[in-house]
Amino acid sequence: MLDEKDEKILEELKKNGRDSTADISRRTGIPRVTVHERIRRMQGKGVIRRFTVLPDYKKLGLPTTAFILVSYDPHSKVTQRELAEKIAKLGHVYEAHILAGDWDMLLKVRGESIEGIGKLVVDKLRGFEGIGRTLTIACFDTTKDEP
Repeated sequence: MLDEKDEKILEELKKNGRDSTADISRRTGIPRVTVHERIRRMQGKGVIRRFTVLPDYKKLGLPTTAFILVSYDPHSKVTQRELAEKIAKLGHVYEAHILAGDWDMLLKVRGESIEGIGKLVVDKLRGFEGIGRTLTIACFDTTKDEP
């Protein structure tokens, strides 16, 4: 689907989506007009869904990251997809994935502390219809974090 030039351009955009086409052209050796046209084409095809930022969550007062595995209760009145969509709307939930395997969902959450994440789990998440059980995994450090 993507050729080598598209892949080079995409890698540069992943590093810094605010870089100009001239900057990307200079680093990749691809002509500026070609860079511009290929970015536009990748957007049109949905390869590039949006341009975003990757904040420093520590500086935003959310230095703690955790992953929460969720077991879905199949006897509930909501579907697994409805539950995932409801969870995804909660504050401090940054990713929500429906899984195959022993667990049904994986959430990435951020908070001011592990205690704050605990409140999210105990006071909000576990109160949702459809939640069977949860397993929270605290993150010590993040080596790689891409949007």
